[in-house]
Order: sequence, then C-alpha cells, then structure tokens
Amino acid sequence: MPPCRQLLAAPRTAQRLPPPTCGGGRIGDRLFAIGPHGLALAEAIVASETAGPPVRRDPACPQVAAQAGRAVSGLRQTRRMTTDLAATTATETATETATEAATAAATEAAGEAAEVVPAPRAAGRCFGDGDPLYERYHDDEWGAPVHGEAELFERIALEGFQSGLSWITVLRKREAFRAAFAGFDAVTVAGFDEHDVERLLGDAGIVRNRMKIEATIANARALVALHAAGRTLDEVVWSHAPGDAGRERPATWADVPATTAESRALAKELKSLGFRFVGPTTAYAAMQACGLVDDHLATCPAVAGRP
Repeated sequence: MPPCRQLLAAPRTAQRLPPPTCGGGRIGDRLFAIGPHGLALAEAIVASETAGPPVRRDPACPQVAAQAGRAVSGLRQTRRMTTDLAATTATETATETATEAATAAATEAAGEAAEVVPAPRAAGRCFGDGDPLYERYHDDEWGAPVHGEAELFERIALEGFQSGLSWITVLRKREAFRAAFAGFDAVTVAGFDEHDVERLLGDAGIVRNRMKIEATIANARALVALHAAGRTLDEVVWSHAPGDAGRERPATWADVPATTAESRALAKELKSLGFRFVGPTTAYAAMQACGLVDDHLATCPAVAGRP
C-alpha cells in the first residue's frame, strides 16, 4: 500500500478540545474527526507560521490536506495550552520550556555583558559555532576525559536534565545548577528533602522538572551508598570505556551512534546501583561528555592533528 494510503487508512479519532481561556477569548467546544497525519500536518502548518519555511498541504494527498484544514483553526487557538508531561520522555511542558528559554536568554545576556569578549575561535566545529559559551564547551570540554566523583556526578545529572531539551539550554544554566545542588556534592544532595524539592521547583535558574530533580537526589543517595561499599563512580563509569583506540573519527553526524553496547552496559549497571534517569541514550551522552568516547568529526578544527 502506498505510504499516503497507509496514512489515510490509519484509525480516525474524535478529539473534543476543552474550553479554556486563551489570549483573552474563550475557545468553544470543537469536535474534530481527523486522522493522525492530518493532525500532524496541521501542527506543522501552525508551527511554520512563526518559524521556518511555510508548510503547505500536499496536493497529492487531498484527504490529509482536508483533515489538516479542519484542525488548523483549533490548533491556532490552542497552541499555547500547556501539555501534560509524558512519563516515558519526561520532557518539559511547553510553558515551562518557554519560561526556561526566556530565563536562560536573560541570564546569558547579563553574564555576557560583564565578560571580556573572547578571542575569535576556529570556525567549522561539529557544533556550537556562533555562541561563545557553546564554542568553549565544544573546544575545551566535550570529548575530554573527566575524572572525580563530583565532576562525574554533575555530568550525569546534567545529561539527565537535558533529556527532551537542547544541550545549550542546560549549559547556560550550569552555574545555577551548581549553586542549586551544592556543587554536586553527593553527601549534601543526598540529604535533600521535600522542602528542597519545592525550593528547586521554584528556582527559575534551573530546569524545574520534579522527576529530574527527584532523580538527581536519588542518584546522590545511590552514589553515597556506592562509596559506603568501597567503590567509586569514577571506577564504575570508566570501566565501560570502549577499547577502540584505533577507531576512525566519524565523518558525519550520521556516523555517530545514539547508543552502543558500552552505553547499554553502563546504563544497566547504574540502574542496578539505584541510579535513575540513566537510559542507554543518556549514558552515551554522558560518555561523550566525560571523554570515554571522542566523537568530534574528522573535519572538526578542535581535533586537528589528534589521532
């Protein structure tokens, strides 16, 4: 069956939108009988009205286009409604993400105003060009070996907070995270209680997500227990470094994996020790951040001359 027909053959669903107030006007009850791809196209059309190139209805799929047309009107009015947090992805709500982005931009602007303008950096990086903070992270930290309990705990925690967000959002908040979590001292964070959780939820300088905050506190307690057993996080993490000294650098981002056998093994061990929010993808991102793997592209100027 052609892809278009497969999409149109998908089960239709009836969705009744609630009547909240949005932008000063009341949204009446509306009933849409639309297929999932009609809704997806409508969402893309509405999103493109403020960013990116316009999304047009596909003339080859008139039924999908019609479905999208019925949904666009309602989606335009409801686009600012906060969505529920999905437990499987643990992403921020749209309102929270918008608030965080505004706070991060204001914080960064204030910080940059007080800083000395850095010397020009090499262009053509894997990522980060154009943002001094991101450039420094790319050039000096990403892929460089990291050791130490607080340092590794911080990297794992921040990778968990990044889930569902862009890394630059978390990077801009790193100093606020360090202040909020006592420099990622495991003993101190392990002692945080519900009052601290509420305090952190009210801290606009960090990612205010209860699941991620509670996971970080749980991870601090797991780390304290690990130390009590005579082991270290450094030992656990670095035991999963791949033995690929002769590995060729990736040529493009398509050559960089999202997970590996080592990241799956690391995630499994960390979970067995009581750590949370450390799936294989997050574990691999932490491996990159801590230098267990160096995924700078072969053309990246930051690694020119390196093996």
